[in-house]
Amino acid sequence: MAAVSVAAEWQLLYNRYYRKPEIYPMQWKHVDLSRNKVACAPFGGPIAVIRDDSKIVQLYAESALRKLRIFNSAGVQISETVWKNPGGRLIGMSWTDDQILVFVTQDGTVYQYNIHSELIEPNLSMGKECFDHSVVECVFWGNGLVCINEANQLFCIPDFKNPKPCKLADPNLEEFPLCAAVIEPQYTMSGNVEVLLGVDDHVLLVEEDGVQQVGIGLGPLQKMVVSRNGKLLASFTHDGRLLVMSTDFSKIIFEYSCESALPPEQLAWCGMDSVLLYWDDMLLMVGPYGDPVRYVYDEPIMLIPECDGVRILSNTSMEFLQRVPDSTVSIFKIGSTLPSALLYDALDHFDRRSAKADENLRLIHSSLPEAVEACIDAAGHEFDVSRQRTLLRAASYGQAFSSHFQRDRFQEMCKTLRVLNAVRNYDIGIPLTIIIISLLFQLLTPSVLVGRLINAHQHVVALRISEYLGMNQEVVIMHWACAKITASLAIPDVTLLEILLDKLKICKSISYAAVAAHADKSGRRKLAAMLVEHEPRSSKQVPLLLSIGEEDTALTKATESGDTDLVYLVLFNIWQKRPPLELFGMIQARTLARDLFISYARCCKHDFLTDFFLSTGQLQEVSFLLWKESWELAKNPMASKGSPLHGPRIKLIEKAQILADTIRTCIVLGNHRAAMKVRTEFRVSEKRWYWLKVFALATIRDWDALEKFSKEKRPPIGYRPFVESCIDADEKGEALKYIPKLADPRERAEAYARIGMAKEAADAASQAKDGELLGRLKLSFAQNAAASSIFDTLRDRLSFQGVSGAGDASNWWGRQLGREVAASEGVAEAGKGRVSAVNGGGCQSCRGSGSKKGQSWDCGGCSKRNMWRTILVGESKEDLFVEIIMTVDTSYSLFLFLFSLLSLLVLLSALFLIVSNPFLSSPSFFPLISLNFLLVMIDCEKKSGKHKIGLRWIFENDG
Repeated sequence: MAAVSVAAEWQLLYNRYYRKPEIYPMQWKHVDLSRNKVACAPFGGPIAVIRDDSKIVQLYAESALRKLRIFNSAGVQISETVWKNPGGRLIGMSWTDDQILVFVTQDGTVYQYNIHSELIEPNLSMGKECFDHSVVECVFWGNGLVCINEANQLFCIPDFKNPKPCKLADPNLEEFPLCAAVIEPQYTMSGNVEVLLGVDDHVLLVEEDGVQQVGIGLGPLQKMVVSRNGKLLASFTHDGRLLVMSTDFSKIIFEYSCESALPPEQLAWCGMDSVLLYWDDMLLMVGPYGDPVRYVYDEPIMLIPECDGVRILSNTSMEFLQRVPDSTVSIFKIGSTLPSALLYDALDHFDRRSAKADENLRLIHSSLPEAVEACIDAAGHEFDVSRQRTLLRAASYGQAFSSHFQRDRFQEMCKTLRVLNAVRNYDIGIPLTIIIISLLFQLLTPSVLVGRLINAHQHVVALRISEYLGMNQEVVIMHWACAKITASLAIPDVTLLEILLDKLKICKSISYAAVAAHADKSGRRKLAAMLVEHEPRSSKQVPLLLSIGEEDTALTKATESGDTDLVYLVLFNIWQKRPPLELFGMIQARTLARDLFISYARCCKHDFLTDFFLSTGQLQEVSFLLWKESWELAKNPMASKGSPLHGPRIKLIEKAQILADTIRTCIVLGNHRAAMKVRTEFRVSEKRWYWLKVFALATIRDWDALEKFSKEKRPPIGYRPFVESCIDADEKGEALKYIPKLADPRERAEAYARIGMAKEAADAASQAKDGELLGRLKLSFAQNAAASSIFDTLRDRLSFQGVSGAGDASNWWGRQLGREVAASEGVAEAGKGRVSAVNGGGCQSCRGSGSKKGQSWDCGGCSKRNMWRTILVGESKEDLFVEIIMTVDTSYSLFLFLFSLLSLLVLLSALFLIVSNPFLSSPSFFPLISLNFLLVMIDCEKKSGKHKIGLRWIFENDG
């Protein structure tokens, strides 16, 4: 009977069941979602509500003051404040992953609030263009924001942890886009955010570096939303069709025609299995197969996507729409005879003392471990505590008859459910699911959950969870103590100290100094001094005493600890802050401090030590110091001349630094004539001049002047400084102008990697044929899975060429010539038997090694173009030929004549020997190949004053 009541709440979508249990009845009063702007944080986070200034409100219906109110998911108010911020109409609001509430106003100002409605300074601005042309729409994701202004320009803050607004490429739109969606940076190839804009019959994909048309012919699209994994896009067209496609628009996965062409108010993903569309009074759930599921509402709702479902917020309740887990279906599905259902039924019979329980257990004896696991898993997905308990009892009942089940699994689930039920309580109001909390625990550890609890000032629950999970409780107690000090301004210091000590003693390793430092920042210096007395570690106690002005106490604690470093710390602090006589008086009665001061002063501060001895009446010590100084001066006659010798060198260094600063300042101020005059007068080298001017122009962000300067002539310092200066100024677009001009492909690859262009970096690295460089670049794109796969592919390709690039393994000639190819610049087409090898020879003048320059070869020693090279080319041993080519200067005409004559003599001699001697012409002379034909080719080709002579032998297979 229980199974029927549970399954009756489910809805069937094709072959999958969905359920929509109520999590909380909302505790708030007089909150109407239709008249307010609402932002809900993911992962069961808080809800922010503020009156929508674009809606008409009945006079005297509510307060004239516009308030920002923050609630937990059960509708219990956490905090509120009056909204007094300027900036015009409120455009959008959303929560970040760190539970920071972000507001964007019409003039592009970005305000940030914490969960206690406290404004976080400083405020951000999206830039002058957003101020001049008001912001019209904004799209949020995890920790980022994209704004669109009236001029159809796009501006982005990629990460609120490091808020640097940047402008995306201009889409050049005449009309405002119909809809917009964002693909988060971790799901894009470039690692940067990509914005999808619905325009006319296509979609524009806008990045920081460019705009491209995609999805041509799909539109006009009225709504778009990207799935949580960034791979799928759900969109609603102008003719009432729901399209689900891949985000690269390569294929449409499924299409559904809705009854209404009116675009839905909200479009959201429910996990990865279905899409939700909400109109005024109806919620439609559409899957890839079967008929959709409809839910009717008589009040406004708001959809809050989660990783395993959707929270549905209304004026009166909070519901959770999710796919029913397979384990739950196997137990509670009507008519189910699976082992888990029989085990659950066996428990029911056992409670009624029926023999049917034993019969069920006998039926599922071989599948008992699987049935126990299903009951445990189903308990984790339940919100109802009584149902959790019943399912766990069924699992425990089955465990008693199974010896193969892992007992730890049952204990872990009990521990997880206790934590979940604690945070789901109305007062806490964090409706986490087993999937979400598992994700948090696996990726971010339980400290994230504890951090959110202490952020919401739920210290008691946070402390109990920390204790239950075996975590360090110091963080919780420390946060509570600091919050207590901040909130207890009216409580006297002595009374507050007793309250704090009563709780701080729970954790023996607590840092009283950290709490005292917070008290000092809060303006309660007396309380800080009393708290620091309880700090057992001198290394933390003494610096804090110095910071609150208790130097005398700090010196006493330092000398009592016997730590000479701490004593010196106090001495130097007093030395800087107080007159010398006060310092002498404080150390006179403390032996350790006095001895350390004298020891230091003898080495470094003789004059100061003399004053100390005079103040204490030790005249004999004073006379000894003066005699010692006189003796050292007399012993070293160069002491008085050392400074004059070092003076010119110091002045030279200072002069060089001042010269560089002067040139840089002149360029920054726009006085280029003065900079040229300084350069000419002091004979600044051309390379140094280029360095100074490049970075000076980058400092003032004069990119046009920098580009013009780079084109005056080929820079003697290369283009690398131009690239570095642009990247340092965070101008990737400007850096792209110079990166292709870098001669070294390794430098190009590293430059592309620094600006986040993975594909271009990979191409440049592959040109360099440097596997180690590809490995380093892959590490720099470790967070981008798509980019990493590109580097892996190229490294594999290079590795393959290194193994088989010398020819086909089955080709005898490829194996023989492989050594030649590997040792030269040759390239082989593996798999086709094609073998090419180029071997540099020697210089005719200096016998130096050579290198290829275009179509000719130059000597590295004497720079003459008189190198010879040997080229081995062949498809196989049937047509292998050897070619010797020599390039000589025109002045070698005599040598040219002699070489030609010698070649003819060799030809005639070889032909005579072959014809006259039958043994030489027989195939047995060579084991593998026979010399059937010998051709001597003399080819004189004149190119640019050079002559090239070629001598070729061709070998052919005999049969």
